[in-house]
Amino acid sequence: MSAPRICSRSGGFGKSLGSWGFALAALLLLATGCERTGKERNPSGLFVVTQNGRAGYIDREGKLVIPPQFDKAYGFTEGRAVVVLDGRFGFIDEDGKYVVNPRYDDAFSFYEGLAAVEEGGRVGYIDRDGEVVIPPHFDAAGDFTDGLAWVAIGNQTGYINKKGKLVINPQFDDARKFSEGLAQVRVGERWGWIDRNGKVVVNPQYEEGYAFTDGLALVKVDGRFGFVGKDGKMAIEPQFDNAFSFSEGLATVGICDRGGFVDKEGRFVINPRFESVAPFAEGLARVKQGGRWGYIDKDGKMVINPQFEEAFDFNGGLAEVGVGGARGYIDRTGKFVWNPSK
Repeated sequence: MSAPRICSRSGGFGKSLGSWGFALAALLLLATGCERTGKERNPSGLFVVTQNGRAGYIDREGKLVIPPQFDKAYGFTEGRAVVVLDGRFGFIDEDGKYVVNPRYDDAFSFYEGLAAVEEGGRVGYIDRDGEVVIPPHFDAAGDFTDGLAWVAIGNQTGYINKKGKLVINPQFDDARKFSEGLAQVRVGERWGWIDRNGKVVVNPQYEEGYAFTDGLALVKVDGRFGFVGKDGKMAIEPQFDNAFSFSEGLATVGICDRGGFVDKEGRFVINPRFESVAPFAEGLARVKQGGRWGYIDKDGKMVINPQFEEAFDFNGGLAEVGVGGARGYIDRTGKFVWNPSK
């Protein structure tokens, strides 16, 4: 039996997003369905850092507030963060106190009050106090959004509500979480979308299909990427070699080996001139130029010069960056608030 597949944790100590190419980014979006929003992504104002191989947390000013003591640590959601100690997964609160002692084989971030946990090769859900709400008996599961979460039973995927009741029977070959009222599902080798009642609203017909953001969804047709609306009609014709979903009104797209940004009409607002690009987050986007990562604004102006080996999205006012195999945090001016450490 394959390992359980669950949506990824918030944050990502030990997971570099800075090296995303277009194709990898698209695949990762499909696999995780992770949300890309603004400052609400990190209301705790806490950020994972490492010192001497141990993980802890700093605040926005770069002050160490939870001493490095974990093997691994991940970003906070809903006042809780996943931490790893001696190979076991648990949860801490924003004071660094355990609310769930490390006991699980795996654990994932809280969304809508519940978090997926793995125990004995099965996945279930706990509440913020660590109480089991839905016993682990699924082969795989995802985050709750719009009150529903996808779950896999054998080779089929359906959806449960917060009581663990199947409300959309397992009937799909694959499925992802709801976004803007719709969820992408796969039948055979093609992707489409369903509504919260399980009704197919866009027939499975695409080689790849991704979550709706800003009212549009990225699709792949005959090897090219474009965007469809919720009515299933093509809004931006498939014409890009690679692309990523819309974020903050713009989408990253690639033509040949260069990336830029288009608006919802499909018009370039930032011409494809970068070696790699990532979606906008908090008004800035990561771009790669000359083999290094920097940040641009929505006018395409370089506001933080390319200088980093790795770079992550801005999240709560700071961005994690990598230099010389170590990672630190910069503010929106490019100034380090936490010098690179490892």
